[in-house]
Amino acid sequence: MKKTTHIGLLVATLLLALPTHAGNQREEAMSANVRSSLQRGLADTAVTRTAFRQAADEAAWLKDMSSRLAKRMPDEAERLEFLTTLHWEASRAGVDPQLMLGLIQVESGFRKYAVSPVGARGYTQVMPFWVKAIGNPDHNLFQLRTNLR
Repeated sequence: MKKTTHIGLLVATLLLALPTHAGNQREEAMSANVRSSLQRGLADTAVTRTAFRQAADEAAWLKDMSSRLAKRMPDEAERLEFLTTLHWEASRAGVDPQLMLGLIQVESGFRKYAVSPVGARGYTQVMPFWVKAIGNPDHNLFQLRTNLR
């Protein structure tokens, strides 16, 4: 009985150790209304403030986050533009800005011009096929606002 159990465990372990492969993936066509919504979402005007309702809350958050990012983004004006845009875009999309900061830290290390081995670009490592899927090949994924959206 014990020998059978050991053999079964050995076989199970060997099977679990085999590499797995994802199925063949392909890009699917988007419906016209989805493409239109994405285009409208990207065509907004420039961000001039965060989504905070109180100026004191905005100032405190910007000061706190700015001090945390100072080593990774030495230019204060660039850092404040980044944080203001990030807070606005994340709040607009219903995503916690802190979650976006964590994602960017992991994906690009706060490097604006980061490019992954598979071609993902910018702070949030967006795959280039999204530019074509949205319908505007002129969008630059290294542009702050486009990348964060």
